[in-house]
Amino acid sequence: MKQVFFGARLFNGFDFIDDHVLITEGATIIGLVPFNERPHGLIERDLGGGILSPGFIDAQINGGGGVLLNETPSVKGISAILEAHRKFGTTHALPTLITDADEVLVETLAAGKAASGFVPGYLGLHIEGPFIDTIRAGAHPHAYIRKMKDADVDRLVQGRSGVMMVTLAPNKVAHDLIRHLTQSGIIVSLGHSEATDHEAFAAIEAGATAVTHLYNAMSPLSHRAPGLVGAALADPRVIAGLIADGHHVNPTAIRVALAAKGPSGIALVSDAMPPAAGESDIFKLQGRMATRTGTKLSLPDGTLAGSAITMLDAVHYLAKDVKVELKHVLQMATSTPAKMLRIDRTFGRLAKGYASSLVHLTDDLKVQSVWIDGLNDH
Repeated sequence: MKQVFFGARLFNGFDFIDDHVLITEGATIIGLVPFNERPHGLIERDLGGGILSPGFIDAQINGGGGVLLNETPSVKGISAILEAHRKFGTTHALPTLITDADEVLVETLAAGKAASGFVPGYLGLHIEGPFIDTIRAGAHPHAYIRKMKDADVDRLVQGRSGVMMVTLAPNKVAHDLIRHLTQSGIIVSLGHSEATDHEAFAAIEAGATAVTHLYNAMSPLSHRAPGLVGAALADPRVIAGLIADGHHVNPTAIRVALAAKGPSGIALVSDAMPPAAGESDIFKLQGRMATRTGTKLSLPDGTLAGSAITMLDAVHYLAKDVKVELKHVLQMATSTPAKMLRIDRTFGRLAKGYASSLVHLTDDLKVQSVWIDGLNDH
């Protein structure tokens, strides 16, 4: 089924294109042409204004719609989380497991394999911990944090289905294990760490290509001890995830990151927990009560416990509150995360041969419609 989409500005993953139409056939984009050269006789979709963009891609999504992956490590749980976020423009994502017992990791890896090719929008898994630094654990339970062993690497490599991202502390994991992971196709992201900049650079040399939620749960930047933040900002080989919710990162710090890396080096992530996408203000995180106050999620001791936002909320916040240019904001939600996850030849752009996974936004950035592989979902 061939369709032609017109009547909206097209965002191609990097910039806006006016007076053009998008042509799709099934799950694939087959072209962009000027409006006056559009083909006739196809199914026509008059969008009536707004912006047509690639669907948002979220590399870190712990939960949503009242579901937490740690508590529901199953195909049903994965599907529910992705479905909850889809109505807010996220067409593809990595459901994320935070530090937990070994048996939960085993269940999650099995669920990921079963979900692959079956659950719409499922790209793979993000395993965040347990190979992290207790000093920068954040909301991760200390009881399950541990050293990475050869057997852990084998389990992750064998358990990979599609994309897999693993967050680890570069000062706590041997370089040969990092190298084994990356050479096996796993994306290593540095985070939850008190690492020095030298330790971070060594992990990058071993193959790490990403940084998890920049600024949060990591050694900060100072002029004599640049830490993991300094390494992330200085090294163009890594793309850093960023939680843009008004709580995790100060607006000035966001502008510093963008000045250092540009929108091609910063990928928006939600780090969403079950209250995201409109659910209850209270949930249990591994036996601890977490509460939403406004848009902030915290444990009883005040520790931030992930976020209550969607990728759409992050786009809103950056564009409207931080005043980042909209094309840069949308790039950080589409083509940059696609590049970080090494799926940028299929997702994150409006171009011939790319997936017809799309979001139609109004001019004030409300979701009108969502398509995954050419199928309208909202």
